[in-house]
Amino acid sequence: MTVRNNELFLNDIMKLMVPIEGGTIELRDYMNMNKWLSSDYTLSDPGRGSKRTVITWTETIEPFHVMKYPVTQHLYHSVMYDQEVEPIMNTLPITEVSWLDSIVFCNELSRLFGRTECYTITKESKNTIFNAKTNGFRLLSDAEWQYACKAGTKGYRYDEIDKIAWYQENANGSVQQVGTRLPNPWGLYDMIGNVWEWCWDLYDIERYGDYRVFRGGSWAEVANNCGSTVRRKSMPDFKIDDLGFRVAITQP
Repeated sequence: MTVRNNELFLNDIMKLMVPIEGGTIELRDYMNMNKWLSSDYTLSDPGRGSKRTVITWTETIEPFHVMKYPVTQHLYHSVMYDQEVEPIMNTLPITEVSWLDSIVFCNELSRLFGRTECYTITKESKNTIFNAKTNGFRLLSDAEWQYACKAGTKGYRYDEIDKIAWYQENANGSVQQVGTRLPNPWGLYDMIGNVWEWCWDLYDIERYGDYRVFRGGSWAEVANNCGSTVRRKSMPDFKIDDLGFRVAITQP
C-alpha cells in the first residue's frame, strides 16, 4: 500500500489539526514609503530607510483549524511524491519550498482527502484565486497566523525564547525537529523560530508587486527577528533553507 493511499496516514493528519476559536487581532507594520521592487530576491526588513511610518489595522478572525506543526519533510514528500524520506528527516520541517510550492501542496492534500481545492493557480501569483468557501487545505492568512501565534497572549512572544524557539543562538546552524520546544497556549509548536512560514497574503501589491508575506522567524535569525508580530516578504517563487509553511482548514 502506498503512503498516499494509506487511510491511517490521512487520519493521522486530521489528528494534528487544532481548532482555533474566532476573535479579533490588531496587526502592525513599519512601512518603508520608498517604492522598492527587488530584481534579485534580496530580503529586507520592512521599514528600514529614511521614510518609514507605522501602520496598524484590526481584522476579524473566523474559526478555523490549523496544523500544530509546520509541514514536515515526511508529510510533504508523502503527499507530493508518494514516497518516504529517511527516518531522521521525518520530523524536520520542509524547507526550500516557495509560496507557489506550498499552495500546490495544499491543493494536492485536499484532493487526497476528497476535499474541494482552495486555489485556482495561475501563472502570475497575484491572479491566483483563493476560494474561502471551500473545505480544502490552505495557508493561513497573515492575520490568522498572528492570531494563532499569540494565542491570547499580549507580548512579542508567548514565553521565553529559549523555551519555545530554535533560533541563531541555540539551533547549531540548522533546522531542527518540530515539536521539541514548548507549544503556545493553544498547543501550536514552532510558531516562533525554526522556519519562517508562508502566508497567503500579498504584502503590498502597489509597492512590492507579487511579494507574499511570511512570518515567525527561523533557526538562522537573531532573537529580535523571532516573534509573533515580525513580518517578512519575498517573491512567490523564492526558496531558502529556513522557510517553510503550515496548513489550515476552514471547515473540519
